[in-house]
Amino acid sequence: MVIDTKSGLAQIRAKVLIDATGDADLIYRAGGGYTMGDNGTIQNPTAMFRLGGVDTARFSDYWGPDTISPDCVTELLHEANRQGWHLPRVKVWVFPTPRPGELLMNTTLLTGRDGRALNVCNPEDHTEAEIVGRRQVQEYARFFREHIPGCEHSFINDCSPEVGVRQTRSIRGIARLTNDDVAHARKRSDGICRCPWPIELHAGKTPYLFWLINDYYEVPYGSLVPETGEHLLVAGRNLCAEHQALASCRVTAQCFEYGHAAALAADLSIRRDLPLRELSGAEIRARMNENGARLD
Repeated sequence: MVIDTKSGLAQIRAKVLIDATGDADLIYRAGGGYTMGDNGTIQNPTAMFRLGGVDTARFSDYWGPDTISPDCVTELLHEANRQGWHLPRVKVWVFPTPRPGELLMNTTLLTGRDGRALNVCNPEDHTEAEIVGRRQVQEYARFFREHIPGCEHSFINDCSPEVGVRQTRSIRGIARLTNDDVAHARKRSDGICRCPWPIELHAGKTPYLFWLINDYYEVPYGSLVPETGEHLLVAGRNLCAEHQALASCRVTAQCFEYGHAAALAADLSIRRDLPLRELSGAEIRARMNENGARLD
């Protein structure tokens, strides 16, 4: 693999390369196959931030026990938009943090200034997402300060250094996590991750949610293995998954397990001199359990 560094071009030689870019950049540059959302429509990126100076007791009394905004807040957001504010997301998530007086804000919905979906694999779209995201952070912080009890003296504590990206390229793998796999909580012998997370599809002003109640599905090892190319794996949201399935399997905790599985697969492939496609997902699962994963 050739990389561009501050000192110029350099070459990395490895027996196995793991693409953990989230965007399948390595697979893409190597000519591997991929899909992009639902016929090119992808989930919106977001800009997270933390609000400080909050009277969290008063906030919680008003907001209630759920992290998702209550109907009264949604109506306030609609009314603010009618008055000329720019608050495109009207169902928002807010989480008290372990630090006193602080809320974690998952509120923004980033689209182009012309309303189009932004694909951050395009550097112009990525730049626009960063600009729009910071504007929305300011606007939502002002809304909370003016309208939400307990937030009257709040301020932006910090914001994410880069926009959060939910979806870009998904590889074409030797196995695919399907929408039905998630909806029907499918278990499998080659599963390398258990996932109870809902389908959390962020597109449009209100997210679509499909909950798995007291159940989970499992992600197949083959979803980390590209269908073409040698000595390549992925670890992260760039695995092979259908659009709605990815809206569940893309989140942080699951990505930890994809990295665990990819590392063990790379080790087995090198030690046995076997192609990654010929490895047993069931054996990788067993080795993950030996390492402390709780898959069985």
